Amino acid sequence: MSFKILIADDSSSIRNLLRLFIEHNTDWQVCGEAENGQVAVEKVAMLQPHAVILDLSMPVVNGLEAAREIARNDPEVQMIMFTMHISEQLRRDAQAAGIKEVISKSDTIGDHLIASLKTICAQLPAA
Repeated sequence: MSFKILIADDSSSIRNLLRLFIEHNTDWQVCGEAENGQVAVEKVAMLQPHAVILDLSMPVVNGLEAAREIARNDPEVQMIMFTMHISEQLRRDAQAAGIKEVISKSDTIGDHLIASLKTICAQLPAA
């Protein structure tokens, strides 16, 4: 089974970097990208990914608002927030919005984000 991931970040450079790291794992597929939270909500409905990586600070709709809408529409999708703005309050707000983990963009991608995706993927039911 191919693990489908949607990347939502207003920076095309970050989206490209994440795509490179994610697609290094042959069992994973970036099924789409979104430049803001509203597009992320729309693409989740359309593409039905297993996981969504959300930036917090995006135009139109921010990552927390998008997460709340995604969780209402598709409670099965797993969400990770990948942001520069880490705080305990954000972690609480993210968890309340249905986000599984908040990861700092200043951390090494391979050490945290990829490990989190592997954990999520391992928890999926077999196809």
